[in-house]
Amino acid sequence: MNDSDQLADRFEANRAHLRAVAYRMLGSISEADDAVQEAWLRLSRSGDAGVENLNAWLTTVVARVCLDILRSRKSRREEPLGVHLTDPIANPEHEAMLADSVGLALLVVLETLAPAERLAFVLHDMFAMPFEEIAPIVKRSPAAARQLASRARRRVQGASEHREIDHTRQRKVVDAFLAASRGGDFDALLALLDPDVVLRADAEAVRMGSPSEVLGAAEVASTFSGRARAAQPASVNGAPGVVWAPGGKPRVVFAFRIVRGKIVHIEMLADPSRIDELDLSILER
Repeated sequence: MNDSDQLADRFEANRAHLRAVAYRMLGSISEADDAVQEAWLRLSRSGDAGVENLNAWLTTVVARVCLDILRSRKSRREEPLGVHLTDPIANPEHEAMLADSVGLALLVVLETLAPAERLAFVLHDMFAMPFEEIAPIVKRSPAAARQLASRARRRVQGASEHREIDHTRQRKVVDAFLAASRGGDFDALLALLDPDVVLRADAEAVRMGSPSEVLGAAEVASTFSGRARAAQPASVNGAPGVVWAPGGKPRVVFAFRIVRGKIVHIEMLADPSRIDELDLSILER
């Protein structure tokens, strides 16, 4: 085995950890993979000569890449990316990424933090990185880095107090959507949908006959009106959703993003391997 192969093997041994860090930082699997790939490119160019702790070195590189991405988002005033179920978390990282209550709800809260706050909180509270190592990444003193994490922690804890209330409200919206869909109540569906709502389906759902993308409230309402009679309410990665599960086996999953009481995004997932990777539970009617 040559030096290049050995370096690649050492990187692969750290990939799952790096991907988990990047995912918590960014809330986007595709961007997390990009950040990890950038870390590999930097390592392959520089080598590991003089690197005493490769895991720490790589984590720092990934953290800096993620910080740049987060700051870029803020400068472009983008909406939070959230979690995309069409690109689901793949095992074995699945358990790591959703551990420690890191599900959709917490990721949404993390999106509200300033980039430096999010980095300090994620690296310290979730990965136990000392503030002395976090400080150079955010270009602050260790004391200032500690304050960033503390401020972020207070915001996360405060948001957690309202999470159950928000979850209940979202469940009511999804249940109302399911009832209107079953009953063919077009006007009720329209009332629940944001005017610019987007419905996206994965490749397997398209193969089953679904359009890959539907845009706008009227079009999405038409797609669902009078359908979903056999669908059931479900919990999808901790958030309210809907599942079609003939014989108790999930075949199609619908995940919703709800903002201010309106459905703004629906993901339709039918790939069996991807459904198996979700934290999914069917609720009693």
